[in-house]
Amino acid sequence: MASPTASKVTVPGLRARKLAGEKIAALTAYDHPSGLLADEAGMDVVLVGDSLANTVLGYDNTLPVTLEEMLVALRAVRRAVRRALLVADMPFGSYQGGEEKALESAIAFVKAGAEAVKLEGGRKRADIVRRIVESEIPVMGHIGLTPQSIHAMGGYRIQGKTPEGAEDLLEDALALEKAGAFSVVIEGVPAGLAAEITARLEVPTIGIGAGPECDGQILVFTDLLGLTPGPKPRFARQYTDLRAQALEAIRAYRRDIASGDFPSPAECYEAPAAKVVKA
Repeated sequence: MASPTASKVTVPGLRARKLAGEKIAALTAYDHPSGLLADEAGMDVVLVGDSLANTVLGYDNTLPVTLEEMLVALRAVRRAVRRALLVADMPFGSYQGGEEKALESAIAFVKAGAEAVKLEGGRKRADIVRRIVESEIPVMGHIGLTPQSIHAMGGYRIQGKTPEGAEDLLEDALALEKAGAFSVVIEGVPAGLAAEITARLEVPTIGIGAGPECDGQILVFTDLLGLTPGPKPRFARQYTDLRAQALEAIRAYRRDIASGDFPSPAECYEAPAAKVVKA
């Protein structure tokens, strides 16, 4: 858990960091243990991401995860996080139904402990962002490669590679800022475009696969720790290989059971010697 002397990260504080040129560190978390680790490590933002769907729940993509599943994860992370700003991802279907539906979903997240919510999309989400912000709930935007739009995009494709696409993304970012978003995630876009968007916005940008010039960076918890099997995006730097370490530990446990080495005498309990009662 974060040190009690560490200052709490807030929405205004993130904007101050951009102005001061201080980078923002963000990470996803999906349960109490991952929330504890992220907060203790000093993350500025902890996102209960809808990537819960494929990293933890075993879905093929983020689309199936429900509001109820996200709320369970959020409550667990909330019990762990003290210093970081806790943001919750609004899952597919929780805001596409219009402003009132979106506000109802955002309120549910706040009641479960979120300090802000994140939703995907640019100009077409501006009215929804504005409605939620007007209800005193901070909103983080998300543009570029938006995983909830994989069917419309034809898969996980880098966005903004043409002049027209780049202009669209810049307009999306400006529209979200104007609607009141306190930050914008930029995912899967050329580094130069992300740098231009970052320079044009007054609110901080958080990059994922968007180059080094964003105001901050975010990674998926399981990618960072090497817990994700199979191929990963090129931007998902793996800092350790916990999956390999875990496999070896579990195999060693199995070997020790087979050999009789586990449990050892030191890992067993003995009853106190019975007292002999004389006749």
